[in-house]
Amino acid sequence: MPLSVERYKLKAEALRKMTPEERRELLNQLRAELLRLQTQRARGVVESPGLIRVIKRAIARVLTIERESLKKPAQ
Repeated sequence: MPLSVERYKLKAEALRKMTPEERRELLNQLRAELLRLQTQRARGVVESPGLIRVIKRAIARVLTIERESLKKPAQ
């Protein structure tokens, strides 16, 4: 597994410790990277096809944590 893939494997615990602004910034970076890889795939020159799946899962994980924080009642 390439080293770059490990960079995108985010733990839920680490995401929960981030501020909402940090999570949104991370989400924007992940979406930009996904767009770049999808463009490469359309051209037929993907450097790491497995990275697309890892990034999609990371995006889903960030969105799930965001949803959890919105549903959590104020204490």
